[in-house]
Amino acid sequence: MQPNPARTLAARELIGSYTEYSDAQRAVDFLSDEKFPVERTAIIGSDLRLVEFVVGRLNYGRAALAGAASGAWFGVLIGLFLGLFTPGLDSLLAVILSGLLIGAAAGAAFGLAGHAMSRGQRDFLSQRQLAAARYDVVVDSEFANEARTVLARLEQQG
Repeated sequence: MQPNPARTLAARELIGSYTEYSDAQRAVDFLSDEKFPVERTAIIGSDLRLVEFVVGRLNYGRAALAGAASGAWFGVLIGLFLGLFTPGLDSLLAVILSGLLIGAAAGAAFGLAGHAMSRGQRDFLSQRQLAAARYDVVVDSEFANEARTVLARLEQQG
């Protein structure tokens, strides 16, 4: 469901501010459970920052292993597709196994080549996450009082 472009954030009021996204999500979920028209709400992250967690060193072995794993999945998918056109279960399994092995070998080769071409630049593994300092729950102005009343019950529950 696409948001209505005619609705703007200017016509909304703050009903809750949270430091964790899960708390803002919990508030909207509670509104939904209480049959509040949640299509009138939005969660706005403020003071966004990109956080990159370094999880390990990338070496030739890890590059080959990661490439082999993704290549194997791709090979299995190709094998399954080609297997649709082969008669018999034995042929199907042979095509899938061949796809897995060829995909893993090609993936490992591409993983090694990619790591070698980077020449030591960015030779670490990381996970990126977009985070906000604050998550505001806002609601259309005409529903703000009702939303505050419902959220007060959530705060009473603890």
